[in-house]
Amino acid sequence: MISEESKAELLEVALEAARQAGELLRDGRPADLAVAATKSSPIDVVTEMDIAAEKLITGLLAERRPEDGLLGEEGADTPGTSGVRWVVDPLDGTVNYLYGLPSWGVSIAAEYRGETVVGVVAAPMRGETYHAVLGGGAWLGGERLACRADAPLDQALLSTGFAYVQTRRAHQAEVAARIIPLVRDIRRGGSAALDLCDVAAGRLDGHYERGLNPWDLAAGELIAREAGALTGGRPGEPASGELTLAATPAVFASLQPLLEEAGAWHD
Repeated sequence: MISEESKAELLEVALEAARQAGELLRDGRPADLAVAATKSSPIDVVTEMDIAAEKLITGLLAERRPEDGLLGEEGADTPGTSGVRWVVDPLDGTVNYLYGLPSWGVSIAAEYRGETVVGVVAAPMRGETYHAVLGGGAWLGGERLACRADAPLDQALLSTGFAYVQTRRAHQAEVAARIIPLVRDIRRGGSAALDLCDVAAGRLDGHYERGLNPWDLAAGELIAREAGALTGGRPGEPASGELTLAATPAVFASLQPLLEEAGAWHD
């Protein structure tokens, strides 16, 4: 069992790391990034910014929490001795970042003995920072979040994501084609972390996606769950790379079997 004081300390560290990394990414992005002269240079710059943000986060964590473990998108994977592991995505929504779209963020979660206990998602261009502590609710700044009131599936606004591997994208498009006649509409935001936070904030009725990594979903899944959403994967399974689903309870109950029937969990 982890104490409330320990969770509060982890939250403070996560908020500070996300704030610093978000400012680095926001202030360090070249204004002409999306129209750079060569095809390779925009991607190179995004990669450099991604790595710089993770380096900032890992440096701060090493200074403040030297005994903790770490799993990061840009390759950081170190064991710890404290029972705490940080799961870090320094830049979720890289294509949005490349194009100058505002929906990108920094996602930082803290696990204790395998259970996510703290999640922070900072979206600097939206001026928003979401956070949640296990058992303590989900928050946008000082405002407590609650997912939308239950609505039937045909009135639900969903979001999803698509892989960059062509075969998987094609199958994901087939799944979306089966789902879209049954719902109000489907959005594609480009950042799973922010999509999950938008479920928490009542801006979406649900989000589903295949192929997420632990750092894509760890913080956002906790934030959605603490706002009252149901989260999971295939029936009886937790959210994972196979399938992640977060939705209001009624939409979750209707959508999960449809995704299973449509084979949303395989390529």
